Amino acid sequence: MHYKQNKQSRSYVQGLRPFGNTLPRGLKGILKKNGYNYSEIISKWNMLMGKDISSCAYPKSIKMKNGDKNGTLVVAVKRGDEINVEYSKKQIIDKINSYFGYQLINEIKLQTFNSDMEKSKNKYNVRKIPKNLQDKVNQIKNENIKNSLSELLKIIKND
Repeated sequence: MHYKQNKQSRSYVQGLRPFGNTLPRGLKGILKKNGYNYSEIISKWNMLMGKDISSCAYPKSIKMKNGDKNGTLVVAVKRGDEINVEYSKKQIIDKINSYFGYQLINEIKLQTFNSDMEKSKNKYNVRKIPKNLQDKVNQIKNENIKNSLSELLKIIKND
């Protein structure tokens, strides 16, 4: 057997290394900061919260105070649904803590975002475009392209 000396001045048998030494440097930092908790919350959000909360809110970040305990979960909420999520803060904390089995989250902060406003602005601008483009589409000589673009414009108008 060959013995090797690694950079941390620990000797080990060649081929056998501690699992912690095989992880990339960036991943070690995330795991030390409880990044696995945040990824677990994101992946199980719909299952943990149900349709009511998960349709209008999602976890944005998690800030830990004392190692694995007493963290603050920042939740992004659609504008208009803040009251529903505000009243269910205690339920969210209880569900997450019961999933992990210990007091992971102590507080929830809400941040609102406008999803409907941006969509309505884009739809308004898109509906003006087809009137201007219909004349240009009619000038195209290739029938296949002309028909395809005409159908696309009809679909955009109906949305």
